[in-house]
Amino acid sequence: MFSAINTIWVLLGAALVFFMQAGFAMVETGFTRAKNAGNIIMKNLMDFCIGTPIFWLVGFGIMFGAGNGVLGWLDFFTTKDYSYILPNGVPFFAFLIFQTVFCATAATIVSGAMAERTKFVSYCIYSAAISLFVYPISGHWIWGGGWLGQLGFHDFAGSTAVHMVGGVAAMIGARILGPRIGKYTKDGKSRAIPGHSLTLGALGVFILWFCWFGFNGCSTVAMDSDTAIISASSIFVTTNLAAAIATCTTMLFTWIRYKKPDVSMTLNGSLAGLVAITAGCDVVSPFGAAMVGVIAGIVVVVVIEFVDKVLKVDDPVGAIGVHGCCGALGTILTGVFAVDGGLVYGGGFHMLGVQCLGVVSVILWVVVTMTIIFHIINKTIGLRVTVKEEVEGLDSTEHGLVSAYADFTTSAMITEDIGDFTVAASMNEAVPVQVKTSDIDAVSEVKLTKIEILTKQAKFEALKNALNQIGVTGMTVTQVLGCGVQKGAAEFYRGIPIDMQLLPKIQVEIVVAKIPAIEVINTAKKVLYTGHIGDGKIFVYHVENAIKVRTGEEGYDAMQGTDE
Repeated sequence: MFSAINTIWVLLGAALVFFMQAGFAMVETGFTRAKNAGNIIMKNLMDFCIGTPIFWLVGFGIMFGAGNGVLGWLDFFTTKDYSYILPNGVPFFAFLIFQTVFCATAATIVSGAMAERTKFVSYCIYSAAISLFVYPISGHWIWGGGWLGQLGFHDFAGSTAVHMVGGVAAMIGARILGPRIGKYTKDGKSRAIPGHSLTLGALGVFILWFCWFGFNGCSTVAMDSDTAIISASSIFVTTNLAAAIATCTTMLFTWIRYKKPDVSMTLNGSLAGLVAITAGCDVVSPFGAAMVGVIAGIVVVVVIEFVDKVLKVDDPVGAIGVHGCCGALGTILTGVFAVDGGLVYGGGFHMLGVQCLGVVSVILWVVVTMTIIFHIINKTIGLRVTVKEEVEGLDSTEHGLVSAYADFTTSAMITEDIGDFTVAASMNEAVPVQVKTSDIDAVSEVKLTKIEILTKQAKFEALKNALNQIGVTGMTVTQVLGCGVQKGAAEFYRGIPIDMQLLPKIQVEIVVAKIPAIEVINTAKKVLYTGHIGDGKIFVYHVENAIKVRTGEEGYDAMQGTDE
């Protein structure tokens, strides 16, 4: 007899775990460059869409079929009887979709580590392979009645079965693929390549955190008894507690280590806590969850730095540290902090030993299989895009997409209105105007002057309004990146110092004839001046001539807005 409440609980979990794809897409997109945003989104979409039919066609039978301790059975289109493994009161199709979304999660973890330089077709082939047999076989060992489950290996919701499998596969793929162009100097020093939107990255983390309550909590696959209700409630608490404490720990650790709290690392800390608690969320106390969070919050930073700086493996989003290392760590710590059988609670080393054996066995399985898969892909169709394609960005070269943010190209120049300007220091301290002269005589008696202003984007609206008030209506505005002699603000990104920070600026070009150039200059100085580094520069050029193409007018006449 089916249980409506158990079935609804499982389907709710399936929906939440599915929505994790959106979280992973946002994290990976935000932590990489804008020129590859569309490619990242496409890969996360196809992980689920490729994995779903393949898991239904073959993977589910391999994972949950009653074969032997190592392998399930080949059951094309999942037509055999699985009643022996179904949760109490849950129909087959509810269990199938619940397991399908877990498979897709394991596959999508690899996308971030291999971002910005992987061929799309090659990635699709990898995604099919991991869903076809890599994830299902190790999953059978743990959840399908295999040999690890028989030994008492405990991985409640997938720290090892899902996250570590994805994290180890990410390590192998990123290692074979090689680093992004410009990631390391000739002497091997790591360079920071900042992602284009920490806002998107943070949104992704919040989505994942929210969905993790379904990932862990709904893995009870039951809500029809007092025991199940208490278990699910406890899992919600331990899951949330580990994530929150890991986040705080990472923030404090990076604050001490880098002198400032690192935003992207702290976001990784949240995910590290979630991954680590997933194995033992049902058997640890709140104290145990807190300890798992503290350890994961520190370890994730150390491992991300080690992978980047020592192993020289380029992982743009930290997937290896978050999912690979913290997945293994959380599984092992279950043998330490489990209330029933854990080392801390007098259970001895038996459970801890089984947990370690399971982690090592799954790592070896994934390393061997994914090394073979990635090498076959690399030797046939190739894993990596060309240098030209990587430099131009995968959005345009792989998908014909001009930009994932095409509609924001012009609007990005329009920033908030600063309002009334208040001088913070004496105008005598301002950076002087630099005048560039030419030996060529003007074609008319009226001098034409070009004024070029480089300043912060946030100042554009105020500058435009001020210039408009003195009669300047024609200008050319360009978004640029640059820095002065200070080489930009000294910053760290994920623990790596940025040698030269090219900051986003606005370049405004104006040619004046009727309006005195000095009036334009003084107006710009008044609006832009704060007395701090980064106010900008004003360059003044003598213009030889100006020609209005439509009428043929030259010099002063060409600069007028109306026809005579």
